[in-house]
Amino acid sequence: MNKNTPKIIISVFGGREADEKQLRDAEAVGKAIAGHGWILLCGGRGGIMEAVSKGCTEAGGLSIGILPGNDRSDANPYIQIPIATGVGLARNEIVARACDAAVAIGGKYGTLSEIAYALQFDKTLVTLGSWDIPGSIKAHTPEELIRILEKSLKDRIKK
Repeated sequence: MNKNTPKIIISVFGGREADEKQLRDAEAVGKAIAGHGWILLCGGRGGIMEAVSKGCTEAGGLSIGILPGNDRSDANPYIQIPIATGVGLARNEIVARACDAAVAIGGKYGTLSEIAYALQFDKTLVTLGSWDIPGSIKAHTPEELIRILEKSLKDRIKK
């Protein structure tokens, strides 16, 4: 990839509340995103967002958080580029629109809204322990999720 080729952006959706398995899975996904040289985009707060950011940042990747409020200091400690939007939950549309592909791990209704936006914007969406929605691709492990993303991104770049 030359310096003028845009880097791939992967959005990760997930809730502030998550169980230990979901948090471990999110951290593993974050590490894999960094390992591929992709950029992580997420909501920038706690739970799944913090776990995926931790994995990405600790593996040397770049993490961007699209925050709902006006204060950049609301970002979790692993977000390198916090973007305070002041638009509340409308930031879910931004997180879904700005990516090349998306991932959903766990989550509740906020995650569901991000899933809906991603599918409406015709983004590849891979789920891991999240909502089972027509149009999404279900993965059972972080490794399978990353393989699905790799194939999807390769296919999209060829088009």
